[in-house]
This record gives sequence, structure tokens and C-alpha cells, in this order.
Amino acid sequence: MLVLLPPSEGKAPSGRGAPLKPESLSLPGLAAAREAVLAELVDLGAGDEEKAREVLGLSEGLRGEVAKNAALRTAGTRPAGEIYTGVLYDALDLASLDAAAKRRAARSLLVFSGLWGAVRVTDRIPSYRCSMGVKLPGLGALGAHWRGPMAEVLPQAAGTGLVLDLRSAAYAAAWKPKGEVAGRTATVRVLHAPTRKVVSHFNKATKGRMVRSLLAAGIAPAGPAELVEALRELGYEVEAEAPAKAGQPWALDVLVTEVH
Repeated sequence: MLVLLPPSEGKAPSGRGAPLKPESLSLPGLAAAREAVLAELVDLGAGDEEKAREVLGLSEGLRGEVAKNAALRTAGTRPAGEIYTGVLYDALDLASLDAAAKRRAARSLLVFSGLWGAVRVTDRIPSYRCSMGVKLPGLGALGAHWRGPMAEVLPQAAGTGLVLDLRSAAYAAAWKPKGEVAGRTATVRVLHAPTRKVVSHFNKATKGRMVRSLLAAGIAPAGPAELVEALRELGYEVEAEAPAKAGQPWALDVLVTEVH
């Protein structure tokens, strides 16, 4: 099972560990694309602060994020699973999983990123600010920058089992599973059961809890149909239909009654 996660806008501070070692990151096929983004972000952060803030879409209150990017090569690092915070990651709560579940998380979770492309939760990275929606002056739109490298690397990373795609739209655009991989991919919407409306905040929390439930139970479904059965056994209300054509992802609706 491979679980594709979005990052979080908010991030924990860089750790006290050794500075970034790009060659140590998972998915080495993304190394050249990572270096291109890293180099431009560092230069941007070290230059005109106002320009950097405009490019990154940062408010006045987030001015300090520019300096954070300028120091990316020298800042301390910590595992990506500790860097990413926010609603989904609070609900996932990797730190409180038992040892076996943590090993499963290390194997199966992949966090997408405007800077790194995608990283494992065990990859050591510094804190940074760069969403997939950013358009850098040199490289251009990051979604387009990542599309080619991702298409080369991700099909192999997907292995032969389920691909559970929980990414938001901007990150999903960087890599769309195709063909046989798409046929064993499942996307998830979280709906308010009485109204059938998509929920926002609770969407992230539900996805985090859902992944945690699978990891804690040691369940690795082979495909979307098995995922539906597993989630129902874990107490989730799930609606799903197989796609009309082969080579298309399954779309699952998880119904919740709480929306706050």
C-alpha cells in the first residue's frame, strides 16, 4: 500500500539534527528536480525580501518564512513526519503509533511537496515554505516542473498494491496515476452524511484518522475493493462504485456526521 498525502502549510521548526543531505532522501530519481527548486528558493530567500514574499504568496505576518528558505542548506533537520503539522497530521499522530505501525508508516506514506516533490516520513528535511501552487521566476509553475520527474519515478514507487490518494488538487496535479496503476488507485472525499456536502476542516481530520486506523491495525489492502471492506470493518461508513472503465481510479466517499 502506498498512501499519497498532501503536506501542511504550517510546519514545525527545523530540528537540531545535521543539515540537509539531499542524497539521503528517498526517491533519488527526483534529485535533480529537487536541487533546481532548492537552489532557486535559497537564492530567492537571500535576495529581495518583498519579491520573495510576493512569489511565495506570503502575508506580512509570514515575512520570517523568507529567511527560513534562505537557510535551507544549513538549517537543522528532523524527520518529515515531525516537520509536517496541521489537522491531518495531528489526527494521524505518527509519534504515538507503536513500533510496528511506525515501520508500516515509513514504508507506505509519501508526502508531496512543492520543494521536495515527494518524501517519506522518515526523510530528514528542514522546515521550509513553498507550496505546489508557487510559480518561481526561473523554473515557473512547480506543478508543471514536477510532472515529468514524477511520471518517471512514481509508478515504480507505487509497487503492485493499493495506491490511496489523499492529496489536495494542487498536489494531485503533479502526478496522476495512469493505466494499471490508476486501476488500483482510490481517491477519497469526506462528506457530511445528512447533506452529502463536502466538508473542509473535518475532511483532513478524517483522512488522518483513517490512515492511522489502517496503520495501527496492520491492514494493507491489495486494491480499492479490499480498502472499502477494510474501512467498513474499522467502523467507517464508505460508499464506493467501481469505475466504469479499466484504468481509472476508484472514488470513495467517507460519510461523517461531525463537521467541526
